[in-house]
Amino acid sequence: MKKIIVLGCCLLALVSCKKESEEVKVDETKVDTPVDSIVQNDTVAATKAESVPAEENSVAPTTEPAKADAKGEKDAAKPELKAEAKTNTKYATFGDKITADKALTKEQMTQKYASLKKGDTINVKFKSKIMSVCKKKGCWMKMDLAENKESFIRFKDYGFFVPLNADNSDAIVSGKAFLDVISVDELKHYAKDGGKSQEEIDKITQPKITYAFQADGVLIQQ
Repeated sequence: MKKIIVLGCCLLALVSCKKESEEVKVDETKVDTPVDSIVQNDTVAATKAESVPAEENSVAPTTEPAKADAKGEKDAAKPELKAEAKTNTKYATFGDKITADKALTKEQMTQKYASLKKGDTINVKFKSKIMSVCKKKGCWMKMDLAENKESFIRFKDYGFFVPLNADNSDAIVSGKAFLDVISVDELKHYAKDGGKSQEEIDKITQPKITYAFQADGVLIQQ
């Protein structure tokens, strides 16, 4: 009889254990399945949400500022060009009214003189520096040429003069260029008017072939 009771108790215990194990398995399957699915869906959604704004933000800001900078550089360059265009050289006019354009350089004028023969005359305009001026009236001046040469400028019909302090000023002369032979007496006279010492004047003993110029108009830079 005792054996039957013990056997029955064992069977009951076995059956109850089996039911608990089945319940545990059922609960585990019920819990595990939704958790996995929720995690995967959240991960995919988060990935999509992060990727879309990142692409939009990386493209939009890079193009427009570059265009603005380029436009700003062009606008900044315009005032400089206008400032350069407004710069003009001012001249004082003596004799006939002439313009400063198309004047030969001193090198070009030296070549013109070198091509002349006695008796030749050419109409020309050139620009150079005034080396010296008559200190009594301003009735003549000497202008610098290339190769340590100079042009002796006199004014048409003795009709106008230049300032006595015009030495070392840039000037433009328009008129006739020719070769001239200046006598000893004339050379001494010009030396005296130019402020030369008596010793320097006494050294003049030979006539001189000069690059002469009769100006009808003169511009002196102010």
